Amino acid sequence: MLHFAVAGPLRPRATRRRPATAALGLSLALAGLFAGSAAHATEPGQGRVVVVGVAGLRWTDVNEAATPALWELQQHGAIGTLTARSVRSSACPADGWLALSAGARAADLSAPASGECRALTDPATGGPVPGWPDYLAAVRQDKYDARLGTLGNALRTTGISASSFGPGAAIALADPAGTVVSSHQPVPTDPTVLHDQLAVAMSSSRLVVIDGGVVRDPGRSLVPRTTGSGAAEPSPTAGASPTAAAAATVGEQPRAGQVAVIESRVAAVLAAIDEERARSGADPTFLLVSLADSGTTPRMQLAVALGPGVGTGEPRFENALLGTNSTRQPGMLQVTDVAPTIVAALGLPQTADQGAFVGSPIRVVGDGGSATTRVRLVVDIDRHSAAVRSLVEPFFGWLFAINLVLSALVLIGLSRRSQERVRAAPTRLAQGSRATGPAASDARLTGALGGLRTAGVALAAIPVASLLANAVPWWRATRPGLALMALILVGVAVVSAVALVPRWRRWPLGPLGVVAAITTAVIAADVATGARLQLSAVMGVQPLVAGRFYGFNNTAFALFAACSLLLAAAIVDPLVRRGRRGQAAAIVGGIGLVATVLDGAPGIGSDFGGPTALFSGFALLALLAAGVRLTWRRVLGVLLAGVAIVAAFAVADWLRPVADRTHLGRFVQTALDGGLWPVVQRKLGHNLDTLFGNWLAVLALGSALLVAFGLWRLLRRAANAAGGGPFGWLSGGDSLGSIGTDVPLLRPVVLALAVALGIGFLVNDSGIAIPAIGVSVALPLLIATCASWLLARRSLTR
Repeated sequence: MLHFAVAGPLRPRATRRRPATAALGLSLALAGLFAGSAAHATEPGQGRVVVVGVAGLRWTDVNEAATPALWELQQHGAIGTLTARSVRSSACPADGWLALSAGARAADLSAPASGECRALTDPATGGPVPGWPDYLAAVRQDKYDARLGTLGNALRTTGISASSFGPGAAIALADPAGTVVSSHQPVPTDPTVLHDQLAVAMSSSRLVVIDGGVVRDPGRSLVPRTTGSGAAEPSPTAGASPTAAAAATVGEQPRAGQVAVIESRVAAVLAAIDEERARSGADPTFLLVSLADSGTTPRMQLAVALGPGVGTGEPRFENALLGTNSTRQPGMLQVTDVAPTIVAALGLPQTADQGAFVGSPIRVVGDGGSATTRVRLVVDIDRHSAAVRSLVEPFFGWLFAINLVLSALVLIGLSRRSQERVRAAPTRLAQGSRATGPAASDARLTGALGGLRTAGVALAAIPVASLLANAVPWWRATRPGLALMALILVGVAVVSAVALVPRWRRWPLGPLGVVAAITTAVIAADVATGARLQLSAVMGVQPLVAGRFYGFNNTAFALFAACSLLLAAAIVDPLVRRGRRGQAAAIVGGIGLVATVLDGAPGIGSDFGGPTALFSGFALLALLAAGVRLTWRRVLGVLLAGVAIVAAFAVADWLRPVADRTHLGRFVQTALDGGLWPVVQRKLGHNLDTLFGNWLAVLALGSALLVAFGLWRLLRRAANAAGGGPFGWLSGGDSLGSIGTDVPLLRPVVLALAVALGIGFLVNDSGIAIPAIGVSVALPLLIATCASWLLARRSLTR
């Protein structure tokens, strides 16, 4: 491995003295790079950019002894960590470069065997990028509406001079037809030769992109791309980057050796930049980004920037954290942010991408403290996201399963037949046991109802407890799963204790109102302050999925919608009982207005489908609280008003500057550009995939169906029966329908929940997840309410 000093590359005979010489040389080179004299600054629109793209490189690969160039970058540059997620759960090298080309999610065709990624080869001189037809076919299959060649087309249209090195860079700078728009060369194996070639390229090009190498996990080597005859596709250029056959051995090398290749190339790039600055005074923006994963297990990747910021008045990339409007989280980036950053750094007009880019330019978001603190932060982000990844599916599986068990207990365990068997059991099985008369039976019944109420409250407290647990760094524990479980149990105990204090449990809606209030307040406060608790939480947003980093994700929306509706019902139910329906409707409307604005406001909730669902649910609840009879016209009017509110939020966001828009405004632009139907297709396809894609979705669907067609119908029959039906023994022979008199908003809020969660299911892309998650918190609270009401009835009849 060779390192470069300010005077030029060290020759092979000097490598024995490389520790001291390399450190001094790199220090001088980087000092010159950071200086950036204002006298040499380029005018807006005349910026220069150098990009090194790699694959599989993480911050844990960097250390002072083995990677001094990378170490100096992390000490003085602006650093962040990047999610490489593009189309599939893990990204191949081709996927990352295609995302750079399109500025949107894109990927290669799936490899023949699970977990395999195809090797990349350089194009022949003047020829198209190898495999470009496959890339176009993959884009058509994926339905993400990615436009390959967008970056290359923007460079050609604006006349930007560019140079590319290596097969990945060729993909990034190809036009829509697959023709490289830059001066292209393969990456030489000798870093000295690379340095010399870069010196020439930087003197003539405003954009230089280098394929810096690949790091692969053991057993995850790249596979050759095959021709139509089944033979491995050869590299068309002699002396090019590793051929497909050579690339197939990358994963067989030790990780340190693979990282060493990247280190040597980065050192060559930095030395060439420093020499070009000394020669011409150029001050380029330098980006080093890892665009893909090293295997089938996704991880957060390395990202670092140096030099001028990418916008007017933006601070320089040094001694700071990186951020972007697409994530709004310090230190966190997406692979789709790299192309907009290049365009902005070159000073191209915002319309250069023709509306194809979905990310935002990378910028400085604060100094982040010392270099050690910044590195610790980005490593911690990776550790947190990796620790939670294996816990999400088991957590939801247990949550839905416990809900099913609780529903079964209500349906079967509390029926008259089950109770008769319980009463007869002591007589059959024990002699000399405790009393089995009416008093003992009554005590057991009271205890069972009290236990049911406690179980319902505790189960409903799990979601908010899981969010609050994220305030403690459980992922740093030796056994993160156990640490998280312990924190959730503590949170459940605290929330349940508050909800079940005597003052609240004597009121049927008391425990429900307390749990709903705590959940609503926690989610609202978290969203308003940047969604830190949701980030990498088991019921939050997952950076490795790259779906949402701030605002209301689908899980947060489902919990917020269910709990805010239940809270509103609990608050105004006493008013409705006293006949003050107008005041009750006004309060429900006020709560609904605040919830809808928080959910849909650009930059805060930034939710597209949620406002329609929330507004419709609250509007119906307000009408029913006011005593207004629902008609089809009124329901249709409510739905149309909800759609209008979403449209207003989206248009308001679209009117903001392009760099400040959220996905609401970008959706409007996509619709104006004619891309509405692909978005609808993708969301519909994702909805169906989620609905039928895995066992967890089937379990969620079963839970929702059990509630809709089992528990609800049985309780409705029991409410209409004169003696309470199979549950009459619980109410002392009275009709269970009298709960509608004692708790008049119970039925209306169930209808409002069904409408809100149903609309959320239809307009979002998470399938059954939204109603299933909403039911997971609403069902146990409704069961706890019924148990509280029955206990109150029994205390009055004794």
